[in-house]
Order: sequence, then C-alpha cells, then structure tokens
Amino acid sequence: MKITQGQKVKIGLFTALGLLVLVAGVFFIGNQKSLFSATFGINGVFNNVNGLQIGNNVRFAGINVGVVDDIKIINDTAVRVDLMINNDLKKFVKRDARMAIGSDGLMGDKLVTILPGGANTTQMVEEGAQITAVNPMDMDKVMTRLTKVADNAGNLIEGLSSIVSKIDKGKGSIGKLLNSDKMANELEGTISDARSTINTVHKTSATLNEDLEAAKSNFLLKGFFNKKEKAAKAKQDSIKKAKEKAVKAAEKAKKDQAKADEKAQKEAAKQAEKQQKELAEAAEKARKAAGN
Repeated sequence: MKITQGQKVKIGLFTALGLLVLVAGVFFIGNQKSLFSATFGINGVFNNVNGLQIGNNVRFAGINVGVVDDIKIINDTAVRVDLMINNDLKKFVKRDARMAIGSDGLMGDKLVTILPGGANTTQMVEEGAQITAVNPMDMDKVMTRLTKVADNAGNLIEGLSSIVSKIDKGKGSIGKLLNSDKMANELEGTISDARSTINTVHKTSATLNEDLEAAKSNFLLKGFFNKKEKAAKAKQDSIKKAKEKAVKAAEKAKKDQAKADEKAQKEAAKQAEKQQKELAEAAEKARKAAGN
C-alpha cells in the first residue's frame, strides 16, 4: 500500500506533537523536582520518618521549594533525610532552622516543612549542613491510647446501662423511690410535716419576741433589763478605752523607737567621723615617718 503525501504530513505532525508533549512533561516534572535550577543540600536525623518517601515535596512558608533527595537508615533509632532545596531559599534558612514531617492535607502525601529559625543567629545554613529535626507524632501510640479510651468509655457506658436497668426494675433505694408510690407518698408526708414544724417554730419565736418586749415594759422587770443594758454598755466602753489605750501605747512606742534610731544613727556617725579622723592622723604620721 502506497503512503500518500497527506498521510506523511499527518504522521509528521503527530510525531512532532508527541515529542512536544514529552518535552513539556519532562520540563514540568523537572521543574517540580528542581532538576533545572541551582540547589543546595541539607539533612536532618529523625527517629521515625512516618511514611516519608524519596521525591516528596519540601515546603517553606507553604511553598514547594525542594524535594526529599534521599532517606538512609543510620541505626535502629535514627534515619537520615537528605533534602535538595532551591538555591534562592538559602538566604532565608538560618543555622538554627528546623525541619519537621507533615502531611499535605488530612490524608495527603507526606512532606517536609522547613522552619526558618533566625531567633538565635543570623548566619545562613551551609551546604550539606545538618539541622535540627522535629520528630513526628507516633500515630500508632496515639491510636493505642484512643483504643484504650474507647474501651474504658465502653465499660463506663455498660456500667451506667446496668445501673439504669436496676433503677427501672425498682432495685436499690433510688429505684424504690422512683417506682414505689407508697415510698414517694411517705416522703412527701415527711416533707409536709417538716414544713409544718418549721412554721410552728417561726410562730413560737415571734411569740417569744413579743413576750420579751412586753417583759421589758413591765415595771417589775424594767430594772433588771436596764441593769443588763448598762452592763453591756459599760463593757463596750471598757473595750473601746482599752483599744484607744493600746493605740496610744503603740504610737508612743513607735515614736520612742524612732528617737532611739535617730540617736543611734547620730552616735554611729560620730564614731565614724572619729575613726576617720584617727585614720587621717595615722596616715599623716606614716607619711612624715616615710619622709624622714
């Protein structure tokens, strides 16, 4: 079968289009993985990389700035993660920067987040430097704890259900109270009797107050109540005078203490002046003796 000129043109256009798509794809992927831009490498050591893989993104301030270049197991408690980061970011990453493992959304791929630092130093990170790694949360331990909490909650709910069931069946004091009309009526009667007793006590108290006021007005008992009032007043006056006397004594003691302090200060000043004078005389004698 002979290929026509039009078919040859179509095949050429299809091939060119395919090559163009291939080049664009390579360029796009290489740009995403920082294959066509200047980069620098840093690393960190984690206890657990939590599912991180080579080729995962590296983010700084929410922007993809590099990729995970390599993951190596150093020993049973240390895993080294090497990062390749765009060279333009180097001036923003300080020597006290930190790296942490996170997720792209709730269920997305793992990624490494660079925390810039700069609080304790202004020096930029160097090529191949090791920065502090913040270990991720161990989700297995978290799930184990949540499972224990769920089990405890299940046991608690089961216990509460058993208690409610017993109450519904009239078992126990609360169950009998809620399900027995007789006990409820007896309790209501007891409360009613208590209220009646309290009302009687209030009325009795009011009557006693009235009787007491009447007794005060009685001329036979008036002297007794006046005597009690005078004794109470005398006691209050005595307490008041004692307080005033105590206040005056405290003020006097304070003044005496102040005078004593002032006198002691003056005496100390005189002694100091005397010692200073004696020292000056001794120094003068020593100077004259040295001159001779």
